[in-house]
Amino acid sequence: MRACCRAAAALIGLLMVAGPLPAAPRPQWIKLGDRPADQRLAAYFKAETAGLRDACLADVKTLDDWKAKRETYRKQLLEMLGLDPMPPKTDLKATVTGTTERDDFVVEKLHFQSRPKLYVTANLYRPKKLDKPAPAILYVCGHGGVKIDGVSYGNKVSYHHHGCWFARHGYVCLTIDSLQLGEIEGIHHGTYRYGMWWWNNRGYTPAGVEAWNCIRALDYLQSRKEVDPERFGVTGRSGGGAYSWWIAAIDERIKAAVPVAGITDLENHVVDGCAEGHCDCMYFVNTYRWDYPMLPALVAPRPLMIGNSDDDAIFPLDGVKRTYKKARRIYELYGAGEDIALNITEGGHRDTRELRVPAFKWFDKHLKGIQRDEYPPAEKMFKPEELKVFDSLPEDAINAKIHETFVPVADPPKVPESKEAWAGIRDGWMRALREKSFGGWPQAPLPLDVKKAFTAERRSLRLTAYDFASQENVRLRLFLVAAADGSVARVLLNVLDEDAWKIFLAMMRPAFETELREYELPEANEELLNEYVTTARDLGHATAYIAPRGVGPSAWNPNERKQVQIRRRFMLLGQTRDAMRVWDVRRAIQVLRTLETTREAPLELSGDAGTAGVTLLASLFEPRIERVKLQGLPTGFRDGPILLNARRFLDMPQILAMTTERSRVVLLQPDTSGWEYPKAVADKLDWGDGGLQLRDEAEAGSK
Repeated sequence: MRACCRAAAALIGLLMVAGPLPAAPRPQWIKLGDRPADQRLAAYFKAETAGLRDACLADVKTLDDWKAKRETYRKQLLEMLGLDPMPPKTDLKATVTGTTERDDFVVEKLHFQSRPKLYVTANLYRPKKLDKPAPAILYVCGHGGVKIDGVSYGNKVSYHHHGCWFARHGYVCLTIDSLQLGEIEGIHHGTYRYGMWWWNNRGYTPAGVEAWNCIRALDYLQSRKEVDPERFGVTGRSGGGAYSWWIAAIDERIKAAVPVAGITDLENHVVDGCAEGHCDCMYFVNTYRWDYPMLPALVAPRPLMIGNSDDDAIFPLDGVKRTYKKARRIYELYGAGEDIALNITEGGHRDTRELRVPAFKWFDKHLKGIQRDEYPPAEKMFKPEELKVFDSLPEDAINAKIHETFVPVADPPKVPESKEAWAGIRDGWMRALREKSFGGWPQAPLPLDVKKAFTAERRSLRLTAYDFASQENVRLRLFLVAAADGSVARVLLNVLDEDAWKIFLAMMRPAFETELREYELPEANEELLNEYVTTARDLGHATAYIAPRGVGPSAWNPNERKQVQIRRRFMLLGQTRDAMRVWDVRRAIQVLRTLETTREAPLELSGDAGTAGVTLLASLFEPRIERVKLQGLPTGFRDGPILLNARRFLDMPQILAMTTERSRVVLLQPDTSGWEYPKAVADKLDWGDGGLQLRDEAEAGSK
């Protein structure tokens, strides 16, 4: 009875909760860790998420406000899916490879190419008898792959009962396989499982491929004489629920949508941790720092029902309800509050009749204008082999490597002919970096709030530690080592990765073990300390050390899988771990500019291996950096650092060229090839011989 009441309520746009429902239990993966650094990281994620939540749709007060922004938001979504510019619509080369049937409907086994050699396997369910073109449902599948003896039959087999029901009740239904679990298997788990963080650099997400395949699926449906192109609906659950959002938000051909268990808000994903239960296909690259109510808002005012269970651990009820509530306000601005509904049923993350029947009723109402007396269950009627499209897979398919080409990257730039031409190119790159890669930096930075933690003098050295605020909930420590007499002729800022942090502790331990005892100290390195004492005394150099967030004193949970999920959370917030480390280095530079002993001293930066790219990028955004010394700098962003979208407009040689214009650069590499562009620009624009020095790695020890 309770499910029936909810289903009926769906047809009049009510929130379908018959009474108070228990909160869904949070799964075990949500805890980042017990250490203070993990707790601070959790607080950071909570604060950042709250900021995006509060900003989401907050500036939309009237329907005119929304209409003025809607197309901009749609273009942003296309960009975040890797679909701006939109790929060309090439020949689908649709091919029916066979049919199978039951008494009242036929199933066509078919494939089409959404892009050349990008195959989509599908089943088309159609009634045997149609008097006129029928409404069509695009059914997009969740993660329900069927594989027998190593052969993939596609996730369309798991969900084929939906297609059967629609065809038996007067609809044409096209059920398409997803990229990862189709007959031709691609990858959804690039960052989740395979360490392909360069997906972020490229602005790639498999969500974009799924969205594109849906667009082309609608194109195919439009070509069928059995289909009324003015009556398209879309539905799917879990992953298919997410893909339903993509196509409904970006393609106006969808007239009614029922995503099931496919959306919740950033609070659930980032703070509660349910992102750990989702692969990369569930997320756009969050360049514009959206919260998820933006998706259903873009569907308005077209009829939309959100389906979910009350005990779904990866789509928790509280976030689903928050998402619905914000989107409903946009529908109400249109005067279409009755055209959005929330169907909540009892249970976990399962495909249940209680979720299916309201969806069937929704499409009957909005695509057919009817309501049936009864809704019989959707039944599975075929064996996997009856629905298989290919006898043998096409050899030219690019499904398994589409991530290499789906989002175009910037072409290698030409060397500018003049300083004016260079200025235009450089300023465009800097603007793109700020907007597309570093959009997650604070818009209103906190005061540095520099506090001296301790100072000590031994062995002719003075070690001082300064704590400062990099960001809300990100407080870091800068160490400054100088000659005990306080004279500073120049200062070198070393940006530390985990290995370099341990080397720093080993070097300082013989003299300052007492002050550093709060850290896990490695074996002391007396020889290294003696070398440093000589340098500081004879040359008047001071050296500062900064371990950015997640390194050394602020290191997070070391579990490898937890580290992966931490990095994914940053992307969901429109950031990356590396981008925020660039910010930390900038703030450390700013601290040095406030200290009396280093304020006026010439400043050099140094980064090795894991921090070379972060150091280089930080130098672009702070003035008066005299020299940048780098070891092990990758020649391309594919190898790091990881920044959202960077490869869409430039690569590492262009970053190095921009730095060379501002500072002297010493690059220590085992192989100095790959840096032809900055050398050519420096020569063309007459920046002088000393601007960029490429040295063999053996010279790394020289200052």
